[in-house]
Amino acid sequence: MKTKPSRFKGQVSDVDLRMLRIFRKVVECGGFSAAEVELNISRAAISIAMADLETRLGLRLCQRGRSGFSLTDEGSRVYDYSLQLLSALEDFRTQVNALHAQLKGELNIGITDNLVTMPHMRITNALKALKGQGAEVNYHIRMSPPNEIELGVLEGRLHLGVVPELKPLSGLEYRSLYEEQSLLYCSSNHPLFRVPEGQLTEAMIRGQEAVVPSYAQSPEIRSRYQPFKASATATDREGVAFLILSDCYIGYLPSHFAQRWVSEGRMQVLLPERYHYNTRFAAITRKGGRANLVLDTFLKILEST
Repeated sequence: MKTKPSRFKGQVSDVDLRMLRIFRKVVECGGFSAAEVELNISRAAISIAMADLETRLGLRLCQRGRSGFSLTDEGSRVYDYSLQLLSALEDFRTQVNALHAQLKGELNIGITDNLVTMPHMRITNALKALKGQGAEVNYHIRMSPPNEIELGVLEGRLHLGVVPELKPLSGLEYRSLYEEQSLLYCSSNHPLFRVPEGQLTEAMIRGQEAVVPSYAQSPEIRSRYQPFKASATATDREGVAFLILSDCYIGYLPSHFAQRWVSEGRMQVLLPERYHYNTRFAAITRKGGRANLVLDTFLKILEST
């Protein structure tokens, strides 16, 4: 007969940590079914662990049923607290590992969307080199907007972030990685696509309906959208691409990201000598962070790539 878990009285056991890790993965996957694959345990085992955790804490953490999975207010707060706890445990482990000069532990990285097609591949090459030095390092990459990545690094939930250099924050250290070029595009069924080469003019482009990013941009980049009619917005570059491919809008995209559609003949660059801008990207870490051999080694590799 299964023993009913006792109420939480301030002491965290190994069983508690296991249940909190299951809870974290369920939240990040958005439900039991998706977490089943990630955790490699059955949905029934996940359900039991979640029920035991709720009993242990004396709190209802989530709603689950036909309407889907959602956190309660208490569950949302427990999730945040669990991230802090697990991060602190990881800090302890990495500091102890540093005493033995062994590369073990986790590397949690936050990356802005759609950088994987960057031809420089500095992050990819650095990850590969680090894996060669520390086979027991576990990598966790989270794709998030820049402001969420900055907050995650500041709070210690992320060891490192990759974000555009827009407005530096005092609590972060910045290491320049590369510049990203963005060009103006239309789709193959847009009226501008049919203008013969050499006959396209700025006058034809000005006033066209355009998709404008709703994420943070520098004043200089925002000024690039002034000649257009801003009639659509998108929260990320993939959203911009969706709207351009709807044939109704023009818009700026990173050239490396748009190259696939250009090669397929589904997009076309519009006057690149006139409509372009560059965005600098940097790797960010928290100032005054605790010693972390895995992160320090990764940063040294990154600087040498």
